[in-house]
Amino acid sequence: MTWVKRVFLFMAVNLLVVLTISVVLQFLGVGPYLSARGIDYRSLALFCLVWGMGGAFISLALSRTMAKWSMGVKVLDPRSGDALVKTVHDLARRAGLPEMPEVGVYNSPEPNAFATGPTRSRALVAVSTGLLESMSSEELEGVLGHEIAHVANGDMVTMTLVQGVVNAFVMFLARAIAFALSQNSERGGRRSTEMLTVMALEMAFGLLGMVVVAWFSRLREFRADAGSARLTGREKMIAALQALQRRFEPHDTQEAYAALKIAGGRGGLLSLISTHPPLAERIAALRRS
Repeated sequence: MTWVKRVFLFMAVNLLVVLTISVVLQFLGVGPYLSARGIDYRSLALFCLVWGMGGAFISLALSRTMAKWSMGVKVLDPRSGDALVKTVHDLARRAGLPEMPEVGVYNSPEPNAFATGPTRSRALVAVSTGLLESMSSEELEGVLGHEIAHVANGDMVTMTLVQGVVNAFVMFLARAIAFALSQNSERGGRRSTEMLTVMALEMAFGLLGMVVVAWFSRLREFRADAGSARLTGREKMIAALQALQRRFEPHDTQEAYAALKIAGGRGGLLSLISTHPPLAERIAALRRS
């Protein structure tokens, strides 16, 4: 039934996004950006900004709930005395977080961990069972320090801002260019031509936008590594990355390892859209610091 839950969550979130953004557009008085006189660039800019930023921030606001539902994260009782909770909360205090994050575990053989949440005061740090089983206590502390550094740096919000701005630019440029190109089409088929052109341009600009977002994501990974080194000690973070390197790099064929929050990095053109730098580069950066 997990796939049913995920489909339901996907549909519910998208419905919420559409309804919320529609209300916001009405409240701002943003009318149609196309009329008989041509294109209204002010209305188009507002339309794209609201849609581009709105979807990203609604997803951020729901990120903790979505993570718990979609990945089956079991939140641990902060009063249970669990060693994982103690470690995360100790690191959170060292990092100066205003509120202790929720700590959770989810069932997966992949050694992974992630941090999510809309603010530094409402964060979730989740760890897979595979990570708990495969790493030593020092390596685990390095990983947890990395995730707490993401929270302390406000990375969830900054990534949302970057993604929202990129979304808005993609939507704006695609529609403005499509409108200009469609002026040479026959009046009867102009609308359909414009719609097809918008779709094609959004895919092309979206790929370019992915490069920008991935570049920023790689920068934040280096910052989170450095933050973990300050919180836990450089050798613990290096040890955690080396453990991942020994496990994955010789036979890393699954993109899932690059998508979540610890491992990552690929060569060639794929490196442009990789959200994580190669593990060797991250280790080298820590040793230079």
